[in-house]
Amino acid sequence: MLERKAQLTTGNVLPLGSIPEGTLVCSVEEKLGDRGRLARASGDFCAVISHNTDTHKTRIRMPSGLKKVVSSRNRAVIGIVAGGGRTEKPLLKAGRAYHKFKVKRKCWPRVRGVAMNPVEHPHGGGNHQHIGSPSTVKRSTPPGRKVGLIAARRTGLIRGGRKEKLAEKE
Repeated sequence: MLERKAQLTTGNVLPLGSIPEGTLVCSVEEKLGDRGRLARASGDFCAVISHNTDTHKTRIRMPSGLKKVVSSRNRAVIGIVAGGGRTEKPLLKAGRAYHKFKVKRKCWPRVRGVAMNPVEHPHGGGNHQHIGSPSTVKRSTPPGRKVGLIAARRTGLIRGGRKEKLAEKE
């Protein structure tokens, strides 16, 4: 149901200007008429924060926490996208990870550079699997060598500071 007079129930599409503040919406239009671009992943939603009737703008809080200002004429679906908590279940086996990433992009399995040959990666080769040179590289390093920790300010385990934060909370 798409009207300005549509009821404020889950699944209905309304312009953001006619949605009350604090309502959770999904599939929000970024630009007028783009058929919904924001908050479309499983379990995602935006919250309507405020309306500016003078400029016909609405402020929404994105799933990332970012606040965005869009036109009040942009449409949105009332409610939350189904399938929340999908990522909380572990994959458990390699076959599920294989099929998950097969439909996305070639980023699995991830082979370590030290396990490769020297023609394939700067960390490759040698009689043992070791990097053989510092893992930090300069920002001005040429492409092809720029692997590892790029322009690292510091490396290693971050130590200390935890006890101070806990003491401040108490």
